[in-house]
Amino acid sequence: MRKLHLAALALAGCAASAPVLAQTGNGWTVAATPAAGAARAIGWYANGCIRGATALALEGPGWRVLRPQRNRYWGHPELIATLRVLGQRVRAATGKAMLVADIAQPRGGPASGHASHQIGLDADIRFQLVPDGPLDPALRDEGTELSVVADGKEIDRARWSAEQVALLRIAAELPRVDRIFVNPVIKRELCQTAQGDRRWLAKVVPWYGHDGHMHVRLKCPADSPDCRPQDPLSADDGCGTALAWWFTSEPFRNHVARPAKPPEPPAQCRALWSQ
Repeated sequence: MRKLHLAALALAGCAASAPVLAQTGNGWTVAATPAAGAARAIGWYANGCIRGATALALEGPGWRVLRPQRNRYWGHPELIATLRVLGQRVRAATGKAMLVADIAQPRGGPASGHASHQIGLDADIRFQLVPDGPLDPALRDEGTELSVVADGKEIDRARWSAEQVALLRIAAELPRVDRIFVNPVIKRELCQTAQGDRRWLAKVVPWYGHDGHMHVRLKCPADSPDCRPQDPLSADDGCGTALAWWFTSEPFRNHVARPAKPPEPPAQCRALWSQ
């Protein structure tokens, strides 16, 4: 079980603690525009940056961006394109719009509240779906997150329905999506209730937190040779021993993540700070 946990830590890179660099007023947090040049995701999801990032429009057919004042709606063009397709398919399936929270800063890099989201290939999407019309200004600016897990133990049936399952399944079936992090209680619910073709469940990975949103992660794009990919997922649906660990381990019961000290960023990223 300990080996399984260490493997999970290496795969995820998305613990809740903020890296040191994000807390010290570095160039990543103050850069208001992307770095010029062809799009490149550089480094590791939890230690890198992005050049040539593209902004997701604050609203579109099937999506709305939350907390635009944070300027974290930037990503690799492949991620932005994927989010647009996801929003359109979610609207077609549910008649509603999804809420997009943090993607990345204009040049990526460390951001408060995240250890990953650094190379423009990660996006947080709320489980709460909203009518596909004007978004309540308070929700847009404050971005209050509603958990779908009650008391950290069970699914909150008042906030969970076929719509959330559809959101997850549509995202998991997009070919560029590498994996989706969710609270272990949500993964367990999917394992117990998913019908038909269950291959998409393999991409849904349990991780600390993530009880009010799913964390969608893309594969390294072909145009980014300096992007470090994740290890491949297991061939099964992830509903066996790997999931059971989360309900017997002390770290999960105490909601404690213990990320390692963040390493130095790649050399290519340092040049983007002052552009």
